[in-house]
Amino acid sequence: MEYMIRELRTESGMTQKAFAELYGIPLSTLRKWEQGEASPAPYVLQLLARAFPGTDKTLRQIKGHNGTVYYYDKSRRTVADARGNRIQVQEELDDVKAQNLGIYLQDLFESFYEIQEKFNRDCRYDKEEDILWSRRED
Repeated sequence: MEYMIRELRTESGMTQKAFAELYGIPLSTLRKWEQGEASPAPYVLQLLARAFPGTDKTLRQIKGHNGTVYYYDKSRRTVADARGNRIQVQEELDDVKAQNLGIYLQDLFESFYEIQEKFNRDCRYDKEEDILWSRRED
């Protein structure tokens, strides 16, 4: 069971610290779980596994050109990365050429990460500075 936690974290691409912070797990507890010194309750494993699309065998796996794997949930019309970031898509993906779909998803998630980083940077900046922004009406 302790290896399941390590597998989930490794698949997510996160460090122990990032994983622990994201899920509110004390870092020392996560380390104990991964080293086999303690085991999480079964429900904790189930909850964490649900956060990672790679554990859901009903999802279609799509490989990107750089080895990244993405997951398509046709019923919810979402795509996800290994970290569990989900993006709603409007288009049906079943008839899109597989070699192109990997490229499209890679571009989509790269854009997502860029805008996510900009958002986080803006929020950090906002906490440090006494500034009020306003939108310019065109």
